[in-house]
Amino acid sequence: MPIKIPSELPARKVLESEGVPIIKDEDAIRQDIRPLRIAILNLMPEKIKTETQLARVLGATPLQVEVTLLALTSHKPKTTPEQHLLDFYHPWTEVRDQKFDGLIVTGAPIEKLPFEDVRYWPELCDIFDWSLTNVHGCFNLCWGAQAALYHFYGIPKHQLPHKAFGVFWHNVLDSTSPLMRGLNDAIPIPVSRHTENHRQDVEKFKHLQVLAESADVGMALVNDPVLNHVHMFNHLEYDSTTLGDEYLRDVAKGSEIDVPRNYYPDNDPSQVPVNTWRSNAHILFGNWINGLYQSTPYDLAKIGQNRPAVPKADDAA
Repeated sequence: MPIKIPSELPARKVLESEGVPIIKDEDAIRQDIRPLRIAILNLMPEKIKTETQLARVLGATPLQVEVTLLALTSHKPKTTPEQHLLDFYHPWTEVRDQKFDGLIVTGAPIEKLPFEDVRYWPELCDIFDWSLTNVHGCFNLCWGAQAALYHFYGIPKHQLPHKAFGVFWHNVLDSTSPLMRGLNDAIPIPVSRHTENHRQDVEKFKHLQVLAESADVGMALVNDPVLNHVHMFNHLEYDSTTLGDEYLRDVAKGSEIDVPRNYYPDNDPSQVPVNTWRSNAHILFGNWINGLYQSTPYDLAKIGQNRPAVPKADDAA
């Protein structure tokens, strides 16, 4: 089944040109199934690019997906046209009475700040807490994953001596996990972050499962089957050129930045990078969507009922 997004959203034309199936409202209504409702809290500065990247991987699944874009009320983005936000984003306070099958929380370029110093941290904590009663499952990306682990479990992030930047091979640690089904034993994943989470902090909680890890840049994917959360610290959803765009942006700003590793052919920024991770992105997000479909209540009103309590520190291994 195709993805359902607003007809005027810029991502629509891009996805249609790529052959990603898009469904119209009138066609979706005629189908005798309930679409999966996925909310996206997009904290990235280039929101239109991120919308397109996430809609692409969600639209590649065989299920009908309805996307709702959420906006914070305590933060006004400066890098996205205001009309775009007014046209396509819903303040989360206006939809907080609704239920969603899934919630994606993106990264944000504020990872060097302590969480409590982020202006919208209190509102994000409210959203995380709201998700326990109104969302069946969450997929948290990069800083969003670090923020969720810190909010629910107090797991800290740690500053790296140098930015982890490039495409790195990661080992799949449990190929029997439904999330990892169909992935190779080792997969390349784009990485772009200044901080990391330590395995020993995660291992204090016996229910948290490390599913993918790199010898070079550490953990990539942590699954939380109790809260039904997926935490991805890296960026399988990235376009072929995203790391290059970030590199050129930092060079133009005069920032100290190395060429992204294992990205450009011959490590030469004048050459066109080869996308080696696209299929892995489709498989991982497809597995997540399939897991939601198989476990979410058909009656949206039942989402969030009988959810287990958040494990406490004294429950840790």
